Amino acid sequence: MKKSILADSILLTVTFIWGATFVVVQNAIAVLPPLTFNAVRFFMAAVFLFGFLLVFYRSQLAQINARLLGAGILLGIWLFLGYAFQTVGLLYTTSAKAGFITGLSVVLVPMFALLILKQKPRIPAVLGVLVATVGLYFLTMGDAVAVNRGDILIFFCAVSFALQIIFTGRYAPHFPSLALACVQIFVVSVLSGISALILENWQAALSLKTFSTPTVYIALLVTAIPATALAFLAQTECQKFTTATRVALIFAMEPVFAAATAYFFNDELLTVRALTGCMLIFLGMILAEFPFNVVVARWKKQKTISS
Repeated sequence: MKKSILADSILLTVTFIWGATFVVVQNAIAVLPPLTFNAVRFFMAAVFLFGFLLVFYRSQLAQINARLLGAGILLGIWLFLGYAFQTVGLLYTTSAKAGFITGLSVVLVPMFALLILKQKPRIPAVLGVLVATVGLYFLTMGDAVAVNRGDILIFFCAVSFALQIIFTGRYAPHFPSLALACVQIFVVSVLSGISALILENWQAALSLKTFSTPTVYIALLVTAIPATALAFLAQTECQKFTTATRVALIFAMEPVFAAATAYFFNDELLTVRALTGCMLIFLGMILAEFPFNVVVARWKKQKTISS
């Protein structure tokens, strides 16, 4: 139980880092194209983790085999597809709609957990998911409800992120976390690099002038180590002690932290609608964790004693 609470707390910290760096990334990709940015970001993260592996956990190198490589590659593919669909989808839809549709992974995860992992979600978790989804709608969506091709691409992004969470839950207990995270992140870097070569003007993007821009190099440093290397290492380790549905609910807090960061550092006002959404997402997390069975058992026991 203590390990589960610690795992959830660490994942919530990871979500806070992702939400807090959202504005930083947004500013950076205005200068450095998104796929190129991700290629460099994930490559730096992979190098950092591999160096950490060599210096402190060299014994894990002996545990790298075909099964671990296969698991890491699969996780890397789903993670890359999530970022790629999101990047391209944002060309055709609003960031508000993209935030809501990406957040739908909180609904998809328990469905995939049932189909792939054969994990039946608890009733409190289902209630939490539904409440958090309503909260995501209030926080991110405006009046626009028409569906366009960007929305469809972002939905594929949500599916990819959901499957990355699901398969992390499947493979994390069976492999060393650091080695598995290292392979996963390196795969994202390679696939992002290949996509950037095909789809973006990477020659201009990788110029010395671009990297000397504070917006870019600060964003890369901040996102590569805490928001990528340490974050996905933490996810890989923590999913040994918690469920995929709980992970998805915790990750649903990312737009809440992003909104809070924008409020404090960019002076962006939060509307009543957005604040309602934040509170509903938080309530969804509490509902999912609330020990209804313990409360009911104690109530029945008290009733039996009274009678």
